[in-house]
Amino acid sequence: MLDVALTAFATFFVIIDPVGVVPLFVSLTPGMDALQRRRTAVRAVIIATCILLVFTLLGQPILKYLGISLPAFRIAGGLLLLLLAVDMVVVKSSGLRSTTPKEEEEATHRPDITVFPLAIPLIAGPGSITSVILLHSQHTGDVVSQAISAGVMIGVLIMLFCGLLASTHIMKILGVTGVNVITRVFGIILSAVAVSNIVEGIRGSFPALAG
Repeated sequence: MLDVALTAFATFFVIIDPVGVVPLFVSLTPGMDALQRRRTAVRAVIIATCILLVFTLLGQPILKYLGISLPAFRIAGGLLLLLLAVDMVVVKSSGLRSTTPKEEEEATHRPDITVFPLAIPLIAGPGSITSVILLHSQHTGDVVSQAISAGVMIGVLIMLFCGLLASTHIMKILGVTGVNVITRVFGIILSAVAVSNIVEGIRGSFPALAG
């Protein structure tokens, strides 16, 4: 069970990226006092957690209803995660793990940034949604492993919440350069996870290759 927990932690920590979300949170809440930031962080993390838990429980039934095989989803999810990893390594925003310029412009006209863009897509984005479905599907029939993965995900979200509360202090310590360095390292790790999903998806789609 330790390997399940470690795999889930590495995946969710890289995808949800508690460190990388901190500077974005700071940039989105420049005019808020400590109490307002705390309330915003609480609501955003709760909303994102609910979204990810829904996809954890209903992700596979949705795929089955749409007629999408698990190997096909693993290939697609792996490609998506690989694109995300490339973005992280080159520190480039494409909308997969951050807001696009148009989304940022839209957010500036909204009094509440809790749901958009904070909860979606900064926390519960395409990468994290893909990851919860993939990890859940890898342990089909193993309720204990699925519960461990879900628990680890919630643990990472709690870490993110703590980071948001201490966002100002963290940015003073790490700075933009420090955050970028950590993001690049996590991007390399994520690329390996993405390639692994693609390979397993191809093997599942073409069983002859496994032999």
